[in-house]
Amino acid sequence: MGFNRPSKIQENALPMMLAEPPQNLIAQSQSGTGKTAAFVLAMLSRVEPGNKYPQCLCLSPTYELALQTGKVIEQMGKFHPELSLAYAVRGNKLERGQKISEQIVIGTPGTVLDWCSKLKFIDPKKIKVFVLDEADVMIATQGHQDQSIRIQRMLPRDCQMLLFSATFEDSVWKFAQKVVPDPNIIKLKREEETLDTIKQYYVLCNNRDEKFQALCNIYGAITIAQAMIFCHTRKTAGWLAGELSKEGHQVALLSGEMMVEQRAAVIERFREGKEKVLVTTNVCARGIDVEQVSVVINFDLPVDKDGNPDNETYLHRIGRTGRFGKRGLAVNMVDSKHSMNILNRIQEHFNKKIEKLDTDDLDEIEKIAN
Repeated sequence: MGFNRPSKIQENALPMMLAEPPQNLIAQSQSGTGKTAAFVLAMLSRVEPGNKYPQCLCLSPTYELALQTGKVIEQMGKFHPELSLAYAVRGNKLERGQKISEQIVIGTPGTVLDWCSKLKFIDPKKIKVFVLDEADVMIATQGHQDQSIRIQRMLPRDCQMLLFSATFEDSVWKFAQKVVPDPNIIKLKREEETLDTIKQYYVLCNNRDEKFQALCNIYGAITIAQAMIFCHTRKTAGWLAGELSKEGHQVALLSGEMMVEQRAAVIERFREGKEKVLVTTNVCARGIDVEQVSVVINFDLPVDKDGNPDNETYLHRIGRTGRFGKRGLAVNMVDSKHSMNILNRIQEHFNKKIEKLDTDDLDEIEKIAN
């Protein structure tokens, strides 16, 4: 799979996850650090392929992330012919009253809860490993926190609990401690959070049209690689994708109101390189792993509902690039005093200087993007 040596999280977490008797773990881990491979190995090492019922349960905050983790399970488990995998996601309809024979179930909290309680497809008492991925996203989604706790309460005492999160604000921490008893804990220092391999810039503009102009200037330098452009609202994302298409650029648009299948299709096309640029809202900031993304552009800076800097989302967005320690590039578009203030606060939070990008600076960008 191209792992030549373990990443930091693999090196620290695997010995704990594979220990006998099983140990619980709460780990802080960015996307792009190999944590999925680590917890998948833990699940695969505990499964008895001869037993035809669910033994490992993995919760993901979104359908996309569940599919992506599923791909890793299939890849790592492919020499286990008896091993199979079920997706507990919206739209995956099973006959009432049937039991599932797949040993690993991966899904979103609402559907998994239904499968364990109402529909009884899964016997939670037989689960040996419970993984909760992207816990910070889970608790930001209405209902997920509650559902996750209810699922966890049905599991046996000796079930191994593994929880991963990119960030640990207090609310995430409280949730983690509720769900994972007697854990081992792996936490990052704050300065390790923004990946040092990502070069961060900002561009000063006066309004939306100037931002668009600046984007077009940068665009020539970045199309060689693949880029993701984040917008604050669906409306801006739609407008921007339209404008770029008018200029003759090949762009894909991903936004929250699309059907799950549509979203999966757009991501697949982008992954295959059919479109070089993906314009999206926050839906996509987390967990979407496209190897070739070397540039992330924040057309709008991430803010929370009160208009304060959303540092976690910033981290997740720019974490789409520079994966596995490759070099990456993040460009932030600033169009007002207010957004400059937001950017300054993001710099302070991560204790990292964001350089001003002169549009003449494009050679530098081209070097990084290639």
